[in-house]
Amino acid sequence: MFTRIVKMEFEIDTIPTFISNFETVKSNIRDFPGCQFLELYRDKNDPSIFFTYSRWETENDLENYRESDLFRAVWATTKKLFRSKPQAWSVDTLYTEN
Repeated sequence: MFTRIVKMEFEIDTIPTFISNFETVKSNIRDFPGCQFLELYRDKNDPSIFFTYSRWETENDLENYRESDLFRAVWATTKKLFRSKPQAWSVDTLYTEN
């Protein structure tokens, strides 16, 4: 299992569109094979910065999602709203408390 973190910066006037679209697609992403967790975060100091935090069983599961019609539709809507290029990290969990 690994975690994918994506940082996105939006134009202020496009944020309602992004949030509305996320509400529409979040269940489909969570239900995608291999996705174990998905949350959306907003920066406390800059309200135009958001992060998605998702956990995937394998890197192949994430790649399958990124090659899917679902991702293409989500990304086609989302990328038009950015004010800068998104950044993404894939990280391994070293320590967790349950």
